Formats: sequence, C-alpha cells, structure tokens
Amino acid sequence: MTKEAEIQEKIMQMQSLQQRLQVFAAQKQQFQLQQIEIENALKEVSKTKKPVYSLVGEIMIEKTVSSIKKDLEIKKKEIDIKVKNIEIQEKKTRKSADELQKEVTKVLK
Repeated sequence: MTKEAEIQEKIMQMQSLQQRLQVFAAQKQQFQLQQIEIENALKEVSKTKKPVYSLVGEIMIEKTVSSIKKDLEIKKKEIDIKVKNIEIQEKKTRKSADELQKEVTKVLK
C-alpha cells in the first residue's frame, strides 16, 4: 500500500470514529435528559398526597407512591448503566482516534 493510500485510509477511519463519537454524544444527551425527567418525577411523587397514576400503553392506572418510586428508581438505574456504557465506548473510541491521529502525523513527517 502506498504512503498516500495508507494516509487516506487512516483519515477515513478517523472520520468514522468522529461520527461514532457524535452518535455517542447524542445518545448520552438523550439519556441525561431522561435522568433529569426521572429525578423531577421522583421529587414530585414524593411531595404529593393525591393519587398517582402510571401510563401503561394508552391508559392510566392508579398506583401507590411506593410502586411509582420503585419503577422510577429502576428506570434511573438502567439509564445510569447506559450512560456509563456510552462513556466507556466514548473513551475507547477517543483513544483509537487519538492513536490514528498520531499515526497520520508520524507518516506525514
């Protein structure tokens, strides 16, 4: 493989990694918004003395505050895990992109 072809391939790989990083950032942002919504819901549920309802499909079902809290806590933990997994993938991808950048810089010198 020629030097130019090698550089071109590495640049394409770097672009692919950058795109993956953008996807990870978007996913992470969505999950963080969900975390905020869940935290707000937990605060509101804790304050209320009125009946609480959960949306199941297209119907609302009355539930106990403790049941709603438990469901929200489970969802929050699941989202926390997803965010951590994305952060791990981001770190690995960023490391790969940095290594490719160094290789390209080295070849160009």
